[in-house]
Amino acid sequence: MSIETEQATATRSAPKFKSLRWWMLALFLLGITINYITRNSLGILAPELKVSLNMSTEQYSWVVAAFQLAYTLFQPFCGWLIDVIGLKTGFMICAIIWALVCMLHAGAGSWVQLALLRFFMGGAEAAATPANARAIADWFPKKERPVAAGWAGVGFSIGAMLAPPIIVVTHLTLGWQGAFLFSGALGLVWVVLWWRFYHAPQQHPNLSQQELDLIREDNEPDLPKLPFFTSLGRLCRDKKFYGIAIPAFLAEPAWAVFSFWVPLYLATERGMDLKQIALFAWLPFLAADIGSVASGYLTSLYRKWFGFRRINSVIASSVTGAFLMLSLTLVAVTKDPFLAIALISVGGFGHQVISCMLSALVVESFDKNQMATVNGMRGSCAWIASFLFSLLIGAVSDTVGFGPLFVAMGFFDLIGALFLIALLAERGAKKR
Repeated sequence: MSIETEQATATRSAPKFKSLRWWMLALFLLGITINYITRNSLGILAPELKVSLNMSTEQYSWVVAAFQLAYTLFQPFCGWLIDVIGLKTGFMICAIIWALVCMLHAGAGSWVQLALLRFFMGGAEAAATPANARAIADWFPKKERPVAAGWAGVGFSIGAMLAPPIIVVTHLTLGWQGAFLFSGALGLVWVVLWWRFYHAPQQHPNLSQQELDLIREDNEPDLPKLPFFTSLGRLCRDKKFYGIAIPAFLAEPAWAVFSFWVPLYLATERGMDLKQIALFAWLPFLAADIGSVASGYLTSLYRKWFGFRRINSVIASSVTGAFLMLSLTLVAVTKDPFLAIALISVGGFGHQVISCMLSALVVESFDKNQMATVNGMRGSCAWIASFLFSLLIGAVSDTVGFGPLFVAMGFFDLIGALFLIALLAERGAKKR
């Protein structure tokens, strides 16, 4: 018996798992969760790092910006890499790099060294956003993708939600160096799980033929792989891409503030210590988790109640999130720190509705051989804004405070919603 025949026999005889596509999504989300724990460790430890490494607020903004710059530059490349060599191998390579670099943070002796490490870590972690689109496209039929995109967004926010208690407890036990070592080690543990249990649908030994048929029932055909610059050139000529990229650009400053600046804001403007920050800084991300899950189901309600087509229902869900972002404008005027956290949490809910639905629109609107690349380009546009806004915060927050910045963030997404409607909404067609 040949090796190929033995492999085929083993695949046929392997036990089958019901709803395996959701288990694969959960495994992917575990990786995204750890991705966000490692990246958000910097924001949680910022008050102590500023003292230990003698950093000014402006220097800290450059450390944050180094990560954001790399994340911006490398997302299209990471997306193209995943499209070409596959989700399993491409995402695993990036995860190994980001986990090891996170552990190297423990040896940083200055803000410049920390900035260099954040740059390399940002380049590797840039795979998260394009991998998200590819995982949904590979494992779910079109009718399930908005809901799957909503659940996929949970990984991005639950990691940020878990980061404060995990990092603070580890910091209290092992110091700030130990916190970086521990979070990086979590990434390496996940790599082993991913290498062992993840396979593409057509190669997975535990996927039943019935579920494979369901995944493929309205799925896109496999198309030829495109060279990197050919793929980018096609995107730049497609107006649908700008309908996603511009709202992403306007939405991301808020998430950058939630991830990198809220702990510092709570410490400097609300007078909270590290333990109080650990108690409350995770709440916006809990709200973001709820928003992620709700966003996909909200599209179903818009289809049911108003007869929207699938793309229009996704857009309507995103516009709903944009209106919720207005809560951030009130943060600037409230005196109660707990009300401020509640308002930021509403913004977390709204932002993640927008973010998940933008991922869903990528999957709905582009060919399968470009989905990771498109989502990578979307992420680059978002992180250009994140990079610039972080530098702005570092330059002005010590003089004007965070209030005007929260007001601006409250209105950005409504402007983005106008582009979403103008460039992507389907008109004059019946529901399908």
